[in-house]
Amino acid sequence: MPHVVTEPCSGCKNTVCVTVCPVNCFHEDKRMLVIDPDECIDCGACVPECPTKAILPAIRVPPKWKYFIALNAENSKTLPLITAQRKPLK
Repeated sequence: MPHVVTEPCSGCKNTVCVTVCPVNCFHEDKRMLVIDPDECIDCGACVPECPTKAILPAIRVPPKWKYFIALNAENSKTLPLITAQRKPLK
């Protein structure tokens, strides 16, 4: 089961998580990151790196954030890949 970037990343976009991803499955827009579920190998390396606790296994996403599962899957197909850390938004 892949991991999902959820609400706490919106407006934060701390990118330290991308530096530990062994398969480069993160993509970015102007406000947040998303994970490509087809590329994610469910290693969990990114989870402890996220300061806002925005990254969760898909099976543990709370009901109020379930739409982020589809959002990650859809947006990762069109957004650019990010593989290097950048300055966060906040």
